[in-house]
Formats: sequence, structure tokens, C-alpha cells
Amino acid sequence: MTKVVLMQSMASAYTEVSGETYFVPKRLVKAASEAVGDLALFYEPRAGGGRLAYLAVAQVSDLQKVPDGSGDCIAHLSNYLEFTEPVPHRRADGSYWEAKLQKPDGSGNQGSFGVSVRRIPDDEFSLICDVGFSPDLFEGTRTDRPGLSDPPAVFKRPIVEQLVSRKFRDAAFARTVRTTYDQRCAVTGLQIINGGGRAEIEAAHIRPVADDGPDSIQNGVALSRTAHWLFDRGLIAIDDNHRLLKAKNLLPDGVERLFDPSGFVSVPEAAHLRPHSEFLRYHRETYFKG
Repeated sequence: MTKVVLMQSMASAYTEVSGETYFVPKRLVKAASEAVGDLALFYEPRAGGGRLAYLAVAQVSDLQKVPDGSGDCIAHLSNYLEFTEPVPHRRADGSYWEAKLQKPDGSGNQGSFGVSVRRIPDDEFSLICDVGFSPDLFEGTRTDRPGLSDPPAVFKRPIVEQLVSRKFRDAAFARTVRTTYDQRCAVTGLQIINGGGRAEIEAAHIRPVADDGPDSIQNGVALSRTAHWLFDRGLIAIDDNHRLLKAKNLLPDGVERLFDPSGFVSVPEAAHLRPHSEFLRYHRETYFKG
């Protein structure tokens, strides 16, 4: 087994479900197959307005051939988790996190940059993960955290232990969703901050974790406690055009006054941050009582 970096372009022509699948062309199947059972980093290149940053980590569960005889494969993912802080492809001093991306003269190795599935040493992988997650998520297991210009160091607690910790995953998922939605409920449009400066907002999974829903921003939506309760019980849902659906004759009296009068829910402008239609459809078909 070996760890890899998977390039995930916003301009990709392949059909992929965030946090669940990744398309692997035939020429890169060997590298991807070596990562089965191990971990992968997700990197977003410039194409399509990408952020040139490492954005998430996941385990590669298996690799299955596409049934068209092309030799291409689909990698199935598990324990997908987005970073709370995207990691720029360069450190503050201009060097690269991945040594193979840099030539001896300090310039970028464009040939390596263009490889969409590339192997990465454990120490480089771990350091990127260490920087990608907010330090307060690590349950007090570390007393220091490397900055963007610090030299490589061994991750103090194996990242795989964090990935399978529900407490850690919930904290990271909640941080990402709240930040993406600007601490605002998607259903009511309200941004309520309590006296301690904490937003009264919750991060809801669209397809529940109990149903193998990933901790992906596209499987999340920010909801007030009331809206979250209604959503989990199937009294409200969201269609593919982000209209709010309501279960007839089942909503508590007066609750509809909380909903945005437009009839829509508020979602991020960027398409890659919005709820994915696959997850929305699952919620409608499995839980919605409308």
C-alpha cells in the first residue's frame, strides 16, 4: 500500500460523487491500485478556477473497472473528510509540500504537477493533513502545530486514527459547513449569534452518517435547530433546484413563518460547495414524508 494525491479538477469531464467515487484513467490505474486500503489527499488544480490547494483526505476502499472495456477504473472512497483549512500548494517560503513537484533550481516540476494520481511519502502526506485541520480539533493530543513555513515533521498522531474518530470527524465537518454557509441557516436565512459569540447553527448531513453518508460539504447543509429537526424527520426536504419541499399537513403550526418567503433555501454560489443532487435525492426518497 502507498499513499497518493488525487487531482480533482472543478472542470473535470468525469462524473464523480464528492466523497464517494473518483475516476482513474487506465494509465494511472497501477498507482491507484497501490493505494487501495491506504489514504489519499485531494488536490484542486487551477483548471476551472481551482484553488491550487489540498482540500481533503480519504481512504481508497477499492478499485473497479468501468464496464466499457477501456481499462479505466472507478475508485471507491471511505472516511472522506474535508480540511477545515485548505492547504496552499506552496509553503510561505515558496517551497512545495511535495518534494517531487520542485526542481533543484526551485522551480516547479510541471511534469509531476500534471499527474492526476501521484504517490506521496508518508511524512509529506502527514504534514499536509496536520496543517489542513484546525489545531483545536485534535482533542488536545498535540501541544504544537507546524506552520506553513516549518520543516517537515512526523505527524504526532497517525491521521488514520483521526479519520475514524467520530468526535474528530463531527467537529471537522461542522466547522467546514458553518464556515461555508457563513453561520447562516439555509432554510430560514437567519444568522443568530448568542451572547458568547457562537452561532446557533448546526451542520446537518443530507444523507445520514448511519446510511454511509460522507462528511463532504456537498452532503452537508447549515440549519437552525428547528430546521434540522424538521429535516431529519422528513418534514422538509430540498429539490435539485434548491426549492424547499414541505410535507403536507404534517408541519407544526406556525413553523412555516420561519421559512424564507422565496420558497428556496440559501446555498453557496460555488457549484462545488452546493448540496449534491445524489444526496438530496436520497433524502427525498428515503426520509421525506411529502
